[in-house]
Amino acid sequence: MNLATLDLNLLPALRALLEERNVTRAGRRLGLSQPATSAALARLRKHFDDELLTRSGNSYTPTPLGTALLTMTGPACDLLERVFTCQASFDPATAEREFTLLSSDYGAAVFGARLSRALHAEAPGVRLRFQPVGPTLVDSIGDFLGAADGLLLPHGVISGYPFLDLYADRWVCLLADDHPDVGDALTLDDLARLPWAVYQHPHDAPAARQLSLLGVEPRVEVAVGTFQLLPAMVAGTRRVALIQERLALRIGPDSGVRTLPCPFDPVPLTEALWWHPVHTRDAAHRWLRETAARVGGGLREQPHRQLSDG
Repeated sequence: MNLATLDLNLLPALRALLEERNVTRAGRRLGLSQPATSAALARLRKHFDDELLTRSGNSYTPTPLGTALLTMTGPACDLLERVFTCQASFDPATAEREFTLLSSDYGAAVFGARLSRALHAEAPGVRLRFQPVGPTLVDSIGDFLGAADGLLLPHGVISGYPFLDLYADRWVCLLADDHPDVGDALTLDDLARLPWAVYQHPHDAPAARQLSLLGVEPRVEVAVGTFQLLPAMVAGTRRVALIQERLALRIGPDSGVRTLPCPFDPVPLTEALWWHPVHTRDAAHRWLRETAARVGGGLREQPHRQLSDG
């Protein structure tokens, strides 16, 4: 396929047509007349040698190829837009820009808050948008990175993309202050017999996956979509949970929970900023990464406090 022979204007037209399933609405979204949108659909049908959309009563239904293309057009349009918005220079003091970072609530709370303060001080016109990471991340990492400016995720989940190490953390066990069965230490037997509260996206909690290698299959009573919900799900119960120490240190003194060291050697946790290669030489992204490196350096210099056992 020779890209030089393609009309890239057909890509947003393809997206609009497949998403709207209506020529008139697609044209309105594109700012085109109905005849012009119909002409774009005809060209797309000729290119793909497929109807793409077939009439079903008063509406259109995508063909199998149209359905497959629908999942690809969004990320392709997002990536194309980012390619053509790359800049040779970037002045944070005067720039008007939004960066979208994919992250769990842990990454946003521990690192993202500090990064946002740095941007507030240095780049008043720059906005940060944090979006949650979906369960299909590992299977569609290229699409996710192409549609965002970066991804906050620890090592051990993805590979093959450029990254910047930010800071280290470690996993600790979370349980109720007044847990009736656990004193000053936990054992692997405790982890096997006690009920669990877990973070429901295992790609962001590799220590949980490690337990199965130790012969421990957690008996899950509650699964939540954010790490910051775990203390509420543990307080006043016999449950146990795994949580990052830096996040645990942010838990209030009246939360009704405490932390204990894990009774096994959990996998190291190194949080990193990952990005699509298309962003590597963009001046705005270079500035963002330099700022992220500086913020991460501040976290690395912050010593871990001694864990309290209650």
